[in-house]
Amino acid sequence: MVIGYHIIIGAYGFWLPNDPRGSWSTEVWARHLRPFGPASKVDARHSLVSRKHDQARRLEAKRQLRYPPVKFSGVQARTVAGGFEKAADELELKVYACSILPDHVHLVTARHPRDVEYIAGFLKRAASRRLKAEGLHPLAEYSCAEGRLPSPRGDHGWFVYLDTHAQIRQRIRYVEENPKKEGLPPQNWPFVVRYEV
Repeated sequence: MVIGYHIIIGAYGFWLPNDPRGSWSTEVWARHLRPFGPASKVDARHSLVSRKHDQARRLEAKRQLRYPPVKFSGVQARTVAGGFEKAADELELKVYACSILPDHVHLVTARHPRDVEYIAGFLKRAASRRLKAEGLHPLAEYSCAEGRLPSPRGDHGWFVYLDTHAQIRQRIRYVEENPKKEGLPPQNWPFVVRYEV
């Protein structure tokens, strides 16, 4: 039985559907990315970051994006955290770990009555609203005539269903150690609660 989730949310441009390392996408909808190949669907539930691949091809595909890939600054990361805090409060969602990195986010949460896709969407929208409200939206210069902004996040996310206490503890450790791997200081967000069974 599922008792928690590991949610990974990529910033815009973080992981393309035809990334040569593989992706969880089944289709490349953006026409400007199709010359770089079809969706590179894999069934792996582990990280593909270290898989050998054609880096030049991956980076060229990123140069073809409509907007520059998003990289959150420290101030923007704190703003995203504020959005997450509000969302977790509204959803009554227990968050056991959270790392907000420059181009993606990791969260470990308890199971919730809403499905994980809904939770991820709610978190993304809350973070985007907060960034816009505080004048820190990373794609603000690309607003349309009506004032709408492109999403600073990738379309979907990746979700790992956790069904044992050991899996939750392992994912919490992984998420807590992630900033260090990126050369960043540890992160302690006020909305993260201790996992206890």
